[in-house]
Amino acid sequence: MQTIKEITLALKAATTYEPWMEALQQDSRAGVQKAWQQFIKRMKQQQQLQQEHDAKIAFDAQFGQLVAGVDEAGRGPLAGPVVTAAVILPENCQALLGLNDSKQLSKDARERMSLLVKEHALSYSIHFQNVNSIDELNIYEATKQSMAASVKRLNIQPKFVIVDAMTLPIITPQQSIIKGDAKSLAIAAASILAKTARDHYMEELAKEFPQYGFEQHAGYGTKQHLEALTKYGPTIHHRTSFEPIKSMLQR
Repeated sequence: MQTIKEITLALKAATTYEPWMEALQQDSRAGVQKAWQQFIKRMKQQQQLQQEHDAKIAFDAQFGQLVAGVDEAGRGPLAGPVVTAAVILPENCQALLGLNDSKQLSKDARERMSLLVKEHALSYSIHFQNVNSIDELNIYEATKQSMAASVKRLNIQPKFVIVDAMTLPIITPQQSIIKGDAKSLAIAAASILAKTARDHYMEELAKEFPQYGFEQHAGYGTKQHLEALTKYGPTIHHRTSFEPIKSMLQR
């Protein structure tokens, strides 16, 4: 008879149900039943993950082939650029199982997924819209123009573009998708690339301006950031059209 440890290790290594597992349901040892229930829970989670993945692929497929997903990161912060990305994925994207809206994943998961997206995408592009453009155009228009630029920079021009809650000034047929990063694999991929690229940028900015804590809040208006603004004033990387920076400069 196998030991509890041997059975536990075998179940942890298993990726699908196998015939030998049938006997485990009759095994009265508490340790075996605990390991079995953990395996069942993991299989259900994996099944749910696969169903969500398949639904995202099916959503994108309705728009045809060479569909580019577009998303942004950084519309709300007080400092730093807004970053946008466009991604064209292949039809077979099983390697991206678990890809989701960047806000739903941990930093480590985003970093891992970012590498996978870059590895498997047919084409991807990332665009940084600087603070000056944001202040001159307004954040909404600056984001639209940045998204359009990311599409135009793709090595493969898409036949259709799907965008997270935005309509772009492009000639390619497009569709604005509300909560697109939760429905579309391509938009979720763009969300990941935009978020990780912006985070890296803000981490580098933190080395130049360590007193602001950019590596912790990425430029958002946290208590720490607002206190630093009050103490040190804004940098050239702060958005002068955003409050409270606008009022601070007027004073």
